[in-house]
Amino acid sequence: MKKLFISQPMKDKTDAEIMKERTKIVEAAKERFGEVEVIDSFFENAPHDARPLWFLGKSLEMLSAADCAYFAEGWEDYRGCKIEHECAVQYGIDIVSE
Repeated sequence: MKKLFISQPMKDKTDAEIMKERTKIVEAAKERFGEVEVIDSFFENAPHDARPLWFLGKSLEMLSAADCAYFAEGWEDYRGCKIEHECAVQYGIDIVSE
């Protein structure tokens, strides 16, 4: 079973919109890889004063445990997603994108 990391733009989206997109991503990943274990990189209980680099640091820590990374539509327009993508490329993590 592959461990799946999801990178998706979250700015200006509600939690419900983010979760709906993640559900679709998981289904697409299952079609490609079979059963997957999703690494939960959606920080619903982040510290109130967390800065973008805090989120990126936590995301990269989780990405380090992934076998594959799915990059949702629009990832190219967000600096955090672009950094996650470059790390996945540099460290040989299997990449899937829309």
